[in-house]
Amino acid sequence: MRLVSAVLEELNYRELYRAYSPRGRKSAVDPQVLFAVLVYGYLCGIYSSRKLEEACRYRVDFLWLLGDGKVPDHSTLARFRTGRCRDALEGLFYQLVGKLEAMGETDHQTVFVDGTKLESRAGRYTFVWRKSAEKQLAKVKEQVRQQTGLTGLAALASYLEEAVQGIQFVHGKGKRKSPEQKDWERLHGLLERWQEYEMQLSTMGEGRNSYAKTDTDATFMRMKEDHMRNGQLKPGYNVQIAVNSEYITGIEAFSDRSDVRTLRPFMRRMERFHGVRYEEVAADAGYESLDNYLYLESNGQTCFIKPANYDQKKSRKFAKQIGRVENMTYDPQEDCFTCTQGKKLSLRRECTEQKDGQLVSTAWYRCESCAGCPCRSQCCRAKAPQQPKELRLQKTFWEKREQTNLRITSARGIHLRLCRSIQVEGAFALLKSDFGFRRFLTRGRANIRAELFLLAIAFDLKKLWMKREHGRLKTRVSEKMTA
Repeated sequence: MRLVSAVLEELNYRELYRAYSPRGRKSAVDPQVLFAVLVYGYLCGIYSSRKLEEACRYRVDFLWLLGDGKVPDHSTLARFRTGRCRDALEGLFYQLVGKLEAMGETDHQTVFVDGTKLESRAGRYTFVWRKSAEKQLAKVKEQVRQQTGLTGLAALASYLEEAVQGIQFVHGKGKRKSPEQKDWERLHGLLERWQEYEMQLSTMGEGRNSYAKTDTDATFMRMKEDHMRNGQLKPGYNVQIAVNSEYITGIEAFSDRSDVRTLRPFMRRMERFHGVRYEEVAADAGYESLDNYLYLESNGQTCFIKPANYDQKKSRKFAKQIGRVENMTYDPQEDCFTCTQGKKLSLRRECTEQKDGQLVSTAWYRCESCAGCPCRSQCCRAKAPQQPKELRLQKTFWEKREQTNLRITSARGIHLRLCRSIQVEGAFALLKSDFGFRRFLTRGRANIRAELFLLAIAFDLKKLWMKREHGRLKTRVSEKMTA
């Protein structure tokens, strides 16, 4: 507790105090004290504002943090966490990371990145799916086209505005509606449905296929820790963390279900606050993509991303799939592949495009002849019996994957993969088991980011205390393993 208080006192709270107006009544509890109470509460596994209030009244350690100050009400703590404190938490977290670096606890050599799914507070049965919205929107458009011949939302709205002028509307019991009024009301209902489905698709954006009505930032994802182990879909967030020297040096929440699209914005975010880039980036197979390869290479960062087919290539099932390009022999001089039956797949055409300042090549290969081949059913997917085997290969991606494969199988790569499983996956295990944080208490991406930064600050402070108690300050897991 004394270590927590001493470290937090050295942070700059200018952004936090800026959220308070200089006019009016002074806050009953100093914002810095409220921040210390929240951080210490998260460190102790107390996340509820009501339980934090109870701890401030009866626990000696919390009373010591408050000093002579007033015990904050639970509503005060809740408003502070999701209101005034929210915008300053990210800066305070990266201040702590900078302080750890100044102490020699962290560096910018290697960063280990991984993600996990955490459930949102949103309702599990208040969802909207992209496929359903697109299907219903297509039906509405077709109905409007059949009735009016119009194909645009603006045109339909203008049509209804003009049609309403000549209609005598009647309402109530015993009133008979005219055919014109019935048609107008029917079209107006279609207009409202059209607008509703357009709004739903706009809320999802391009990268999502669902969202929760009670938390539009949350996406339905499969949670691993379901007690039934049946992969239930729940509204949640994809939480990304970066670990260096056992400390969390970066944390962010995304609405994307997969990790592959989160690496670039996550690394940019950390670079903005850190001011420098990490020399080496280690991640698992979920981050492999050509975009990520090119991004890290353009930044001068060494990539240690595990290829998606790394474990598959070791299985017998993979070896029997003779139609895969990995099971064919490549001749770089002739730029062709040779299948298991000894037939060549020659280059048919190739195109290049520029991406991230680099030329990306895609090539198409075709077999000379597949007629009479005993393995054609296992290799070629073409339905026509005379159509030969064809391959579409992203040559640039294939080359980058081969380079990364050589890199991760080196002594340095094996060492970093082992360290990644210890550090970043161990950090998630501590957050979920020791800290007991498995579900967000608030709604909205801005509010859950505030929870994550508080959790990361508490985690780093606890890690600093544990390393000090065990005499492990300024040590690295990687250095200890290689010693």
